[in-house]
Amino acid sequence: MFSDIGALELVTLVVLAVLVFGPEKLPKVIQDVSRFVRKIREFSDSAKQDIRSELGPEFKDFEFEDLNPKTFLRKQLEGNEDLKELKELRGTFDLKKEMNDVADAVHGRETTPAPAPASAPPAVNGSPDLLKKQDKPDTGERPPYDSDAT
Repeated sequence: MFSDIGALELVTLVVLAVLVFGPEKLPKVIQDVSRFVRKIREFSDSAKQDIRSELGPEFKDFEFEDLNPKTFLRKQLEGNEDLKELKELRGTFDLKKEMNDVADAVHGRETTPAPAPASAPPAVNGSPDLLKKQDKPDTGERPPYDSDAT
């Protein structure tokens, strides 16, 4: 529960508790807080049991942690053959490289040339090939208008 609290922070909390409640009342406050936390946990556990019993026998293995989408997907894909293909696909995709390539293309910087396809598709209806690197227009010339992009 408090795994991210360091020693200095814990000492600071203890000193603050002594200053706020005083050394005489501090044990009573600690008992009251621990009793309150225990009651909250019992209430939470009984609510979970009530929900499980109301859902019926087909949900006897239901865990509330499964409502987290990551946990649900991991449980559904566990032992699935498609998971191996998904891991292979995930290993080949480099988001940082893809984002850098897009940024370079937007800013007009040279990138390392990607392997060109065997045959480039011809321009359709006179529209420019958007995959081909465009030459920079002269200073007085306006860039080409792309009606599909607006």
